[in-house]
Amino acid sequence: MKKMTKLGAGIGALALSFSVSLAQAAETIKVGVLHSLSGTMAISETTLKDTVLMLIEEQNKQGGLLGKKLEPVVVDPASNWPLFAEKARELLEKEKVDVVFGCWTSVSRKSVLPVFEELNGLLFYPVQYEGEESSKNVFYTGAAPNQQAIPAVDYLMNEVGVKRWVLAGTDYVYPRTTNKILEAYLKDKGVAASDIMINYTPFGHSDWQSIVSDVKKFGSAGKKTAVVSTINGDANVPFYKELGNQGISAEDIPVVAFSVGEEELSGLDTGPLVGHLAAWNYFMSVDAEINEQFIEAWKSFIKDEDRVTNDPMEAHYIGFNMWVDAVEKAGTTDTDAVAEAIIGVTVPNLSGGFATMMPNHHITKPVLIGEIQDDGQFETVWQTAGTVVGDAWSNFLPGSKDITADWMPPLSCGNYNVKTNKCSGQNY
Repeated sequence: MKKMTKLGAGIGALALSFSVSLAQAAETIKVGVLHSLSGTMAISETTLKDTVLMLIEEQNKQGGLLGKKLEPVVVDPASNWPLFAEKARELLEKEKVDVVFGCWTSVSRKSVLPVFEELNGLLFYPVQYEGEESSKNVFYTGAAPNQQAIPAVDYLMNEVGVKRWVLAGTDYVYPRTTNKILEAYLKDKGVAASDIMINYTPFGHSDWQSIVSDVKKFGSAGKKTAVVSTINGDANVPFYKELGNQGISAEDIPVVAFSVGEEELSGLDTGPLVGHLAAWNYFMSVDAEINEQFIEAWKSFIKDEDRVTNDPMEAHYIGFNMWVDAVEKAGTTDTDAVAEAIIGVTVPNLSGGFATMMPNHHITKPVLIGEIQDDGQFETVWQTAGTVVGDAWSNFLPGSKDITADWMPPLSCGNYNVKTNKCSGQNY
């Protein structure tokens, strides 16, 4: 009997200790930050880590969330795609984070996707991507192809008169799939295969002399030529330098980039690049009071008056505020409850308008085309009249045009075929 009493006391003490540790663990809401702080993508992703830290700090100054402080948990997947999956698992299993903001490249997102689905975590992904995906565990706050790539090509075709096309990208899933969509779209518009040149280079590529020479030669056929660039990371620095070295101006062969923003330009001599283009959903130069406030807060947080803002930062701003609103609406950080509550949530963007989370886990965004200025900023030369709803599945690929994503009942499917009336699985 005494043994039973001791055993009971031991169990009671253990239970008390366990409940205390649970209470301590629940004192904060943990926010995972999954961005490369080293390697080839650090040039782009480090800023996004700092953006999330700033948003957490500001939210804590407002009293936190659900009466608790937000606690950032930062990891460095080091531009190593398999390591992204390991770090995602660490955040969800070991650190028990309630949400994760992270990834840049699609290969990193593809790497972590099975982990988030297995462990039922929430990922907010802030960068433009190739589409062809909709997961119940991912919220895509960057642009889908119909919110960036397609409008950019339309602008070059209709406003600039481009007839020949160089599709230049880094060799991974985002550029390859985006260029597959663009190639099909261009051919649908009557562009001949001989007027489309496609080139891929590895991450961190530095020797651009022969490739830029080929582009120059391709553009000398007497037809207006443009480069559509899905080159990612620090490879952009030598690419743009080589354009300048070979005297390729924006008047000769304009380049429209999907992965070059103010952050990437801040390390370049932008003189030779003036007039080249970028397609985004936000520019630092946007004239809006809310943007001025964001820029001021950013410079104050980062303690550097020369630091710039960019499009993926705005995507994190939007995604973070959507998550906060959904948590408050749901009254919990539970993944399923938040995922349900976030559909239809509308928050301000930084252009003076609003962004809404749609049932396909993509948001509404304006589309802007900007010209590079000699100060490293962009002057908006064209923009949509309103916002565009992100399309998870391209209308220009045979295998995708009959697919829709809708995570609201009764469909609750990321890959629903409207012809067969069947869901092909959670994602694809």
